Amino acid sequence: MYVIRNGIIVQPDRLLFGYELVVVDDRIEAIQRQGTLDAEGAGAGIIDAHGGYVVPGLIDIHSDYIETVISPRPTVLMDFPTALFEAERELIAHGITTMFHSLSVYGADKMDVKPVRQWDRTEQLMALISRAKHTEGRNAHLIRHRLHLRLEIDNIGLVEQVEKHLRAGEIDELSFMDHTPGQGQYRDMEIWRKSFRGNLTEEEAARLAADAQAAPKMSYEQLSYLAGIAREQGIALASHDDDTIEKLDLMRELGCTISEFPISQDIAAAAVERGMSTVMGTPNILLGKSHSGNLSARDAVRAGVASCLCSDYYPTAMLQSAFVLHRDFKLPLEQAFAMLTINPARAVKIDDELGSLEEGKKADILVVREVEEGQRSYPVITATLVDGRVVSRMWYPALPSMSARFAVDAATLEETVTEMEVR
Repeated sequence: MYVIRNGIIVQPDRLLFGYELVVVDDRIEAIQRQGTLDAEGAGAGIIDAHGGYVVPGLIDIHSDYIETVISPRPTVLMDFPTALFEAERELIAHGITTMFHSLSVYGADKMDVKPVRQWDRTEQLMALISRAKHTEGRNAHLIRHRLHLRLEIDNIGLVEQVEKHLRAGEIDELSFMDHTPGQGQYRDMEIWRKSFRGNLTEEEAARLAADAQAAPKMSYEQLSYLAGIAREQGIALASHDDDTIEKLDLMRELGCTISEFPISQDIAAAAVERGMSTVMGTPNILLGKSHSGNLSARDAVRAGVASCLCSDYYPTAMLQSAFVLHRDFKLPLEQAFAMLTINPARAVKIDDELGSLEEGKKADILVVREVEEGQRSYPVITATLVDGRVVSRMWYPALPSMSARFAVDAATLEETVTEMEVR
């Protein structure tokens, strides 16, 4: 049993002051007025938040970071099991307690020669993640590992293999991608040309683009077949780089409930109108722009058309982005964290267990403080629980932090209001 005290509890729609959170086994047993439980008498461990924030573990539903750990150089492949363990030690430091490893499955991919993206290696990673998932809570892993299969639609020969893995329960999210130049992410052909390693002449780029545009793609019937199996298995379906209403409607017809990285604000708004969750990247929040020149995540948040935030390729940006949105855009902190926790949990259908701090839910919990260096402040994680286990503790100087001052001010205000109500 653990009791987390002296913190600001972040829920999807509000901040709670003067409350403690009680963890029993792998669940949140209670959220109650601070001091309700005699922790010492109950034999509970006490985690002092020191005025910081108590938030749900972050849920990342789109990140290819594992590819970077496995293949840090184009021609290098590290040991897969070791890479999985090493990746999670970094992810937990950034507050990501549930990771949907996004494995890209390309067909005739001329843009990226990463050896990790070959199908046999994708299957090897699937098996590793599946084993970690099925022994969850009883294994040595620090976080929850999940699999997001990113299927490029020029992979016409993989329908049966993907079906097998869908039926085996090894895939937790399936997205359909089309990186053909001239549409989607690469509507701007110059950006597509610059995406290559090395320099291409305009003639070389034109030839490769023509080859890609002429390559066979999966038929609607094949996509519909795989989408139907995914729906039967309760697997979330996503579209990718939607750039027209027609494509959005086609993906919605297939059963996609997630729109990843819509190209423009109008398309993002149309996705929201159709009841889809929209996913934007947190690196985009920090950079202030899309590296592909498409819709800025900041603009999407401002316009209210961003449902979920993901790390995409840079896990460090997840926790940072919540505070950037709160500090620079005056977004309530609970709304910023909702885009990193409960909203992605709902998108991939795991919100019954994860994504928010509620009684009865799994105890995946972060304690976050802000530390100051010069004129800036940085969010840091001082304690992490996954499945009710303390998997990480980090000690920072016990100096008053911005969040600690906020906690004191807010608690004083709450007490004043309560006294006025009593009078």
